[in-house]
Amino acid sequence: MAKTIVVQQIGSPIRRPAKQRQTLIGLGLNKMHKTRELEDTPAVRGMVNKIPHMVKIIEERGE
Repeated sequence: MAKTIVVQQIGSPIRRPAKQRQTLIGLGLNKMHKTRELEDTPAVRGMVNKIPHMVKIIEERGE
């Protein structure tokens, strides 16, 4: 089983640059307080690190 992380959106994309909005969409987040379980890859970690003010890592699940 692959490692996963649970990410929750905590910030609104309103009045944010388009790149930040697109990053949220790429993570599958589009509404406040929505959560997603994503595979823990460098690409996903990079996306989360680009918008730390808008998302929160709730849980990290290992093998």
